[in-house]
Amino acid sequence: MTMTFPQAVLTIAMVLLGTVITRFLPFLLFPASRPVPAYVKYLGEVLPTAVTGLLVVYCLRSISPFSVPFGLPELISIGVILLLHLWKRNTLLSLLGGTVCYMLLVQLVFAG
Repeated sequence: MTMTFPQAVLTIAMVLLGTVITRFLPFLLFPASRPVPAYVKYLGEVLPTAVTGLLVVYCLRSISPFSVPFGLPELISIGVILLLHLWKRNTLLSLLGGTVCYMLLVQLVFAG
C-alpha cells in the first residue's frame, strides 16, 4: 500500500508538528522565570529508575530457564554491564558493552 502525494505531505506535516510541540511545550509550560513545580522535580528523580526497571523486566520477560540456552546470553550480558559500570562508572559504555556482548553471544556462541 502506497501513500498518495497529499497523504505523504500530511504525514510529514503531522510528524513535524508533533516533534515541534513536544520540543517546545515544556518551555511554554515551565518558563525559566517561574520555579519548577515540586511534582515535576519528583518525576525527574523517580522516572529514570522506574523506566530502567521496566525495560529490564520487558527485556527479560521471555527468558525460559528450562530450555536452551537457559537465559545464559542475557545473564552473561547483565554481568558484563555490571562489571563495566562498576569499573568505569559510565552508563553509555556499560550499555554499549552489554549490547555488543549480547549480540556476539546470540550470533556466534548460542546461535542455533
